[in-house]
Amino acid sequence: MKIVVLDGYTANPGDLSWSEFEKLGTLTVYDRTPAGQIIERAADAEAILTNKVPLDAAVLSQLPKLRYIGVLATGYNIVDTAAASERGIVVTNVPDYSSRSVTQLVFAFLLEFCHHVQLHSDAVHAGQWSRCADFHFANYPLFELAGRTLGIVGYGSIGRQVAEVARAFGMEVVVHTRTPRAPEEAPGVKFVSLEELLSVSDAVTLHCPLTPDTAGLINSRTLGLMKRTAFLINTARGGHIVEQDLADALNEGRIAGAGLDVLSVEPPPADHPLLGACNCWVTPHIGWATREARKRLLAVAAENLKAYLGGSPANRVNG
Repeated sequence: MKIVVLDGYTANPGDLSWSEFEKLGTLTVYDRTPAGQIIERAADAEAILTNKVPLDAAVLSQLPKLRYIGVLATGYNIVDTAAASERGIVVTNVPDYSSRSVTQLVFAFLLEFCHHVQLHSDAVHAGQWSRCADFHFANYPLFELAGRTLGIVGYGSIGRQVAEVARAFGMEVVVHTRTPRAPEEAPGVKFVSLEELLSVSDAVTLHCPLTPDTAGLINSRTLGLMKRTAFLINTARGGHIVEQDLADALNEGRIAGAGLDVLSVEPPPADHPLLGACNCWVTPHIGWATREARKRLLAVAAENLKAYLGGSPANRVNG
């Protein structure tokens, strides 16, 4: 079997091994593949692994030998799964490999909001502590998470882990999801409407898939429901937010801040409205990318391909 990895660098920039895939066939790994080179590089491939290189119907129609697509991610919207099914191509994904890592980043944002660690460190290095008349100073408000309310939109694996950690910090947790759980399935969690969640939460974190129903979920109207002291966190998909609306809300002080690991266009243009917005922390889509998470990602992706070759595909996402 000829196996082609179209964009292997982000999952494995050199600190992990492709050896499990090499055991399954002839492997070719490209760090990145421009759209115009997909057909050329994958022409004879029976299996393709892709993270963000799109495989639409037009591309699939030009790859007659292709029988398997392994998405190196949980979200698989970069593949036209209907077209793949029509051509008898199996598509798999890797669920739940990065939940711990994304949860860490959510609380990195939350704890930054609480203590402004970077800004206070910058102030110390600028000499403010040395010139201070007291043993302590605080340039920004400091507060505890305990007793505050965290609103979680989406209650899959990541949402559940975020709720667990939030409760360990002493936070109240409210959740909005399309599939509410019974109370015994989610102890300490209250399921509410989106409107109630936005209005009562001190911080809101998004963990839902990007669908037509959730695209633009955070917009001028829904931002208007949030407290002026509330924070917004998005480690899910950039398309959940109408970004100019959020930038306006931040710049006008209608919410207190935002922590974003995803944007609608990645990488963003230099003039993106959120890059200069007030009290807006933006990280370059790193939530999934700890070494441990990437190691799990490659391990499950290899097992997916092995299962397909054995006749029993695992984590299949198309019919």
